[in-house]
Amino acid sequence: MESTSQAVPQTSGNAKSRIAYSFGAFGHDIFYATLSTFFITFVTSHLFNTGNEAQNDRMVLYITNIIAALRIVELVIDPFIGNAIDNTKTRWGKFKPWVVIGGLISSVSLLILFTDMGGLNKTNPGLYLILFAIIYITMDIFYSFKDIGFWSMIPALSFSSQEREKTATFARIGSTIGGNIVSVVIMPIVLFFSMSRNGGAGDNRGWFWFAFIVATISFLTAVGVGLGTHEIDSDLRKNTEKTGFKDVLKVLVKNDQLMAIALSYVLYTTGVSILNASELYYFTYVLGHAAQFTLLGTINTLVGLLSVSLFPKLADKINRRNLFFICIFIMLCGIGVFTIAGTSLAMVLVAAELFFIPQPLVFLVVLMTITDCVEYGQLKLGHRDESLTLSVRPLLDKFGGAVSNSVIGIAAVAAGMTTGATAKTMTAHGIMSFKLYVFGIPFVLIILGALVFFFKVK
Repeated sequence: MESTSQAVPQTSGNAKSRIAYSFGAFGHDIFYATLSTFFITFVTSHLFNTGNEAQNDRMVLYITNIIAALRIVELVIDPFIGNAIDNTKTRWGKFKPWVVIGGLISSVSLLILFTDMGGLNKTNPGLYLILFAIIYITMDIFYSFKDIGFWSMIPALSFSSQEREKTATFARIGSTIGGNIVSVVIMPIVLFFSMSRNGGAGDNRGWFWFAFIVATISFLTAVGVGLGTHEIDSDLRKNTEKTGFKDVLKVLVKNDQLMAIALSYVLYTTGVSILNASELYYFTYVLGHAAQFTLLGTINTLVGLLSVSLFPKLADKINRRNLFFICIFIMLCGIGVFTIAGTSLAMVLVAAELFFIPQPLVFLVVLMTITDCVEYGQLKLGHRDESLTLSVRPLLDKFGGAVSNSVIGIAAVAAGMTTGATAKTMTAHGIMSFKLYVFGIPFVLIILGALVFFFKVK
């Protein structure tokens, strides 16, 4: 099918666009890793230090439950955000304005969340919780606009499945570096800006400046996407009819393959989010060396790049479906090693790598499957819904993150891993409780996700 706008270059052959898009993914995943994995560490270990342990634990549970509730409520909102993006028409396209605007507002909101709001968490806890909820939902909604807009661009950048795999691979290289470099730099940055080392965990000042750097990078790379990428204009991208507000959920439900991959992925990503978010706790409270977490982040960055670069060849030789199951098996082996690693750094690193290496590959398998569901839905329903369809993946990541934050909060309180705790204060019972939460639950959820994929995703 010929393009209706020959003046717009095809991004699949445009190095500038690919670089801009990959840098956008870099900044986007720096933000996501901070929000989904390390923000909860700040909340449980630094934000509440009233001197009253019971009060601290209560506030931690309030915050983690507020986060979980808001993110689950927002699951209903995300499809409508996707539909709003689909119905957007501007001279800059329908995706880029939301990437830039969402990047700005979410970055500013994140920065505020990494503060005690002028001491309100101690002087007026009730008001603090109300303001926290308002700022958090604002951040989450505009992050959704950015997230959905950004990843929804892939079907608009090329109509070739192979070209999409290449573009997504470039983006995943950027996101792999971004998501893992946070683990490399977080503790050095936090400790550099902290007034007190606090047993190697840093203080609130250090965490604020870390968040400032993250927010700045996230916004600047979003601007880079806005300036450096181009959508392909084609008759294929023109809906035969608009999807009305009341028809949004109907469109999703009628796409049976989209629903199948969604169910599989939500089980998988919830399990993965829980274990990923637990790793800094493991280094801090079990190994007793939070600074060694930088080593894990460095290794993850290097092997993650290798993993992503192999995706096109692996997907071609053994196909996406087989690749998915091989990855799941390796991840389960990693969880098994984690359960017996104890205080051995070498064993912990082996377990973490076995669990991590397949993650970028599974992400790309799922992303490509959902992306192809755009045309599947268009064929079945008679109209094209790019952002609405692609909104499903970040929606599910949010759900996984919501459950993860809740589980980690409960596990940290149950194990005694809250403000003021150190590895020396941990008990054998506390560590065992922690392991049951962060290893047992992910193991079961990942197996269930694989079973759904096997039986339902065609």
